[in-house]
Amino acid sequence: MSVSTSVHTLTAATTSLVVDIGSGVPRVLHWGARLDDDPAAEPFLASLGESRSGADGLLGQHRHPAVLPEQSAGWMGTPGLEGHRDGTAFSTRFVATGHETTGRPDQNQVLVSRAVDEAVQLALTTTIELSAEGVARLRAALTNTAQSGTYTVNALRLALPVPDEAQEILDFTGRHLRERTPQRHPFHAGTHLREGRRGRTGSDAAFLLAAGTAGFGFRRGEVWAVHTAWSGNHATFAELGLNGVRLLGGGEVLLPGEVTLEPGHTYTTPWLYAVHGNGLDEIAAAFHRQLRARAAHPTTPRPVVLNTWEAVYFEHDLDTLIELATLGVTVGVERFVLDDGWFLGRRDDRKGLGDWQVDPAVWPRGLHLLVEAVRNLGMQFGLWFEPEMVSGDSELARAHPEWILAPGDGRLPLTGRHQHVLNLTVPGAYEHVLESISAIITEYDIDYVKWDHNRDLVEPGDRLTGEPKAHAQTLAAYALMDELRRRHPGLEIESCSSGGGRVDLEVLQRTDRVWASDCIDPLERQRIQRWTGLLLPFELVGSHVGAPTSHTTGRTHSLAFRAATALFGHFGIEWDLRNASAEELDELGEWVALYKQERDLLHSGTAVHCDYPDDTYWAHGVVSRDRTRALFTFVALDTSAAAQQGRIRLPGLDPELAYRVEPVPLSDGAFVHTRSGRPSWWLDRPVVSGRTLEAIGLQGPTLYPEQALVFRLVADHPAHKRN
Repeated sequence: MSVSTSVHTLTAATTSLVVDIGSGVPRVLHWGARLDDDPAAEPFLASLGESRSGADGLLGQHRHPAVLPEQSAGWMGTPGLEGHRDGTAFSTRFVATGHETTGRPDQNQVLVSRAVDEAVQLALTTTIELSAEGVARLRAALTNTAQSGTYTVNALRLALPVPDEAQEILDFTGRHLRERTPQRHPFHAGTHLREGRRGRTGSDAAFLLAAGTAGFGFRRGEVWAVHTAWSGNHATFAELGLNGVRLLGGGEVLLPGEVTLEPGHTYTTPWLYAVHGNGLDEIAAAFHRQLRARAAHPTTPRPVVLNTWEAVYFEHDLDTLIELATLGVTVGVERFVLDDGWFLGRRDDRKGLGDWQVDPAVWPRGLHLLVEAVRNLGMQFGLWFEPEMVSGDSELARAHPEWILAPGDGRLPLTGRHQHVLNLTVPGAYEHVLESISAIITEYDIDYVKWDHNRDLVEPGDRLTGEPKAHAQTLAAYALMDELRRRHPGLEIESCSSGGGRVDLEVLQRTDRVWASDCIDPLERQRIQRWTGLLLPFELVGSHVGAPTSHTTGRTHSLAFRAATALFGHFGIEWDLRNASAEELDELGEWVALYKQERDLLHSGTAVHCDYPDDTYWAHGVVSRDRTRALFTFVALDTSAAAQQGRIRLPGLDPELAYRVEPVPLSDGAFVHTRSGRPSWWLDRPVVSGRTLEAIGLQGPTLYPEQALVFRLVADHPAHKRN
């Protein structure tokens, strides 16, 4: 039996990818635990990956389909490529023509493979990368090599195999105000397909699709996870075929006729990210390390934000806003963001989008007096925009109704929030938005843009031609962000989309944080932020302290719970501080001071979660890179069936270090009260080894429901030197 010699291994962190680039499209023979110093591994895996002919002569036993699976190679599941030439050339058989590799183990490594199908006249370039942090990503580029005639791409998907041990699937759904709700089920036969057809990432997006050993958690079980990095229509899937092969994959969802390749033209897929680890915390840690290693990752301390939305909504008044800014400074705010309502005619959500001029009826001297007051108080100034949208009642829509995305048959699609989508693929529309927003940023020297996107793309077509435009609109939005950042170095952008409806790794290539949800009720935010953190580190997730009674749920919570929740993120405030008492302002100031004291740890450390069996009681924290410090919180989401909590193990610590358990520096007024008083370890400040804290843990205090207790661990000395 011959064994392929064209096998390449990419290795970094705890992960290896073994890729056979053989005679066709690359096949991944192993995606999982690191393989080191085993010269026999590659040929062994190659022999295991060879096809076996079934009794009927068909290739029914193929255990390793290509990253772009083809039926011509025996794969009878979801095909990697679906397309045709006027109803012909519907099936491909790509033949390898060459490859290049760059990088070395434990560095960023890239494998580029090229293949052609001369009969169908297509060329395929596949790129597989493995970052030094252990994050893999794949994409494919398809080119029409014919001299004449078009090729229509219906779908181009990539996939990776996972072993039989992947028995259970975790992914996410959600809605506005309750994004990233987890759902789990067995890895059943067939295809588990999660499509997003909203023209944006979506509040109900799969977000991350993980497959793992049965019962995997944050600290246990082997896990494989993929993320489709695209802010438009997209799909992520898990598939178990009749031959026992399990795949995880994804790609863009294309509308009919949306990608038609002329001769020489190329379509490139979104990146499909893939991470392997033991437990979800390892998955998250790899993503976090990779994001933090980017050249464009925020490096300055994340400033405390005061956003005006839930304080004033559309009621903009200079004196009120200056008073809010002044109160913000007294509690430690560093960035003031003026939200929706400042531009032409915008007194409610029914008009004005697209008319990006300061409304002289509200701001007769422009925003200069407000911006000057904010800057004189020592704060940065940020401003809200919704660049991709247009109100029907706007000067822009009246002047250019043809710039609205619509199906092209003379009617408009359904409205959402009384607005339509502006067709940024029209050069005039793109230039209008770019120049209008750029002029405002220049005039007021804006530091920060809150970039919103408050409706789905329904029937997204060119109103004049009827051509579908979801794909091109997504690329145009990226281009608009990129050009604004090029023109305005240092400008930061927040991705907001009806709250957390545009959270993906491609929009984060050009933004500096996301708004996780329009719901800042801390009980809901505990859940939303817990799962958002699987992909994003704390510094990229906006998390604000709201009013005592939540505007979105009507629930009332203590300031301690609201602030302890916001602490584990990019901290901000979205509360009319004019209604806060002097005592509340003092307490809020203490929490802001704590955030500033701990933000270096929060925004550089490793996030950890405890697999405590009681779902009403969560524990999580962040451990410094050198593992000498940690910040943890115990959270009671509800009443427990148990009269008293058990011991809660604290993961991620150095077993050889001894840690002093310390309360955070908050006054008695800011302390979370418990039914049984303060725990003994809070009062005694014991010194305990990391090994003991992870193996045995701390006694969980009996918290009232919807409360959180925050504490520190500080390395005292090596554990073996303790008396």
